[in-house]
Amino acid sequence: MNIQFCGAAKSVTGSQHLLTIGGKKLLLDCGLFQGRRDEAFQRNKNFPFDPADVDAMILSHAHIDHSGNIPNLVQKGFNGNIHCTTPTVDLCTVMLQDSAYIQERDVEFINKRLARKGEMLREPLYTIKDAEASLKHFKGVDYGQTFEPIPNVRVTFFNAGHMFGSAMLLLEIVENGKTWRMGFTGDLGRSNLPIIEDPDQITYLDLLISESTYGNKLHDPAKEIQGDLVRVIKETVKKNGKIIIPAFSVERTQEIVYHLNKLYENNLVPAIPVFVDSPLAVNVTEVFKKYPRYYDAEAQYLLSKNDNPFSFEGLRYIKKAEESKKLNDLKEPCIIISASGMCEAGRILHHLANNIENSNNTILIVGFMAEHTLGRKLIDKITPIKIFGEEYEVKANVVKLNSFSGHADKNDLMNFAKKVGKQASVFLVHGEEPQSQPFAAALRAEGFKNVTVPDRLEKFDL
Repeated sequence: MNIQFCGAAKSVTGSQHLLTIGGKKLLLDCGLFQGRRDEAFQRNKNFPFDPADVDAMILSHAHIDHSGNIPNLVQKGFNGNIHCTTPTVDLCTVMLQDSAYIQERDVEFINKRLARKGEMLREPLYTIKDAEASLKHFKGVDYGQTFEPIPNVRVTFFNAGHMFGSAMLLLEIVENGKTWRMGFTGDLGRSNLPIIEDPDQITYLDLLISESTYGNKLHDPAKEIQGDLVRVIKETVKKNGKIIIPAFSVERTQEIVYHLNKLYENNLVPAIPVFVDSPLAVNVTEVFKKYPRYYDAEAQYLLSKNDNPFSFEGLRYIKKAEESKKLNDLKEPCIIISASGMCEAGRILHHLANNIENSNNTILIVGFMAEHTLGRKLIDKITPIKIFGEEYEVKANVVKLNSFSGHADKNDLMNFAKKVGKQASVFLVHGEEPQSQPFAAALRAEGFKNVTVPDRLEKFDL
């Protein structure tokens, strides 16, 4: 029995962990690596294993850095089942096709410029046809339900509390007459986030694979989200500016809309127009509406009063590209929420290009930005930046709200690990080293004897 960490090792994106048990191969997640364009394309295109040799896959949740390379995996020969929660099946149905569409359109846009320069044209990582073919492999499982993806491995899903339908895994592995208990957090969420219920807890494990995105950082309390939003909106409206919010179409966009709904209904902010400019976010919101049983008590209460938490006066969902382009002509204050969350692709790039050189505007960052992404450059106050190969001076006010994070912080991660038990060997993934290494040291100081921060492609016998 061994494990190889093929992605999200000493980095955050591209989650992929390959287990070999009894001669069978089980892949945990198959996400897109995000970073420098050429490096990302090559790493995503070429797997460090043969996809045809993988017998089954388990997907923790639908975010692209965990699910986004599945079409490529299938196109290269994977022919097994992909097990995930039922909402994740529906979310990936719209997300993977949208990812393929964005890649095709972005390559088309870039190739026009390359053709003018006489340079070699690019190809998309995968196509819409590839994405559609991959969806036939998905199998939905509910929280608490146990299944056997490969012989001698029983898996049970628990609520990870990170996003809609996100799961942490308990793997019970029988080898040489002994049962080993292995846990995989996926992305572990926080308590008191809106819409979804708080994370579950898994106890007494022999081995834990834990994310460490914020292993050395404390978040601002989630209860401060509304106050932070009020401050940003009022300050920007006073300057007659626009608020541009890069946001993942899944969970983060719905969370922002949920909070804005409460602010508008209670007249806490000026009622400026709000545009969700993402066809994917529109489709994802429809998926959210299908699964009210996955909501927390507050969201359930709103539904019981026929108060749709994803709709309010002044909110408009944009699907057509022509309507998106018209937003550039708006002169009055407004809020534009658009994908992608790390500012690497999609309509957000056009909104940034049209608004980032106006000092009256605010770019509101509400999520994690991986190293080398455009979103990280904005946080790091780098100027000028390049968008579609053209340089832009960053004159807009860039504001980062840490209260929005859907990831556990160092205290949440530590509390979770302590309840797992100090007998567990721990592998820390999905974290850049300034976060994962201090958290590893903190775990050792608490009495955990075997804590490892693996390198990418490093393999361990278990």
